[in-house]
Amino acid sequence: MFIYEHQLRIRYAETDQMGYVYYGNYAAFYEVARTEMLRQTGISYKELEDMGVMMPVLEMHTKYLQPAKYDELITIKTTIREKPNVRINFEYEICNEQGTLLNTGSTQLVFVDMKKNRPCRAPEIFLEKIAPYFI
Repeated sequence: MFIYEHQLRIRYAETDQMGYVYYGNYAAFYEVARTEMLRQTGISYKELEDMGVMMPVLEMHTKYLQPAKYDELITIKTTIREKPNVRINFEYEICNEQGTLLNTGSTQLVFVDMKKNRPCRAPEIFLEKIAPYFI
């Protein structure tokens, strides 16, 4: 299992008139945490794309428990529980500075060969880099 935590501060532009984070921004928070998690493994989204593999989102689920607010520092905990193959699943927990759970979610992405525009196995180099987390 691979777990990664990423922090970010809520910007004014991400909030609505009530000072709460606009619900659509949670997908962007997930993406930021997922991208940084992959970078932590030693390979980036850009490097995967340079290898001819893209990773579109197939599914996204989210549950809003409490609002995140302007200027709060949030922590996005991202977890990969199963070693990926053709698909990769990410789970998210977002907490504020007090440790209050604000949001949970998940996304499922698929590895796609950009030349064939067809699903493919995760690149071997990627699997090698994350293998230590799934022993």
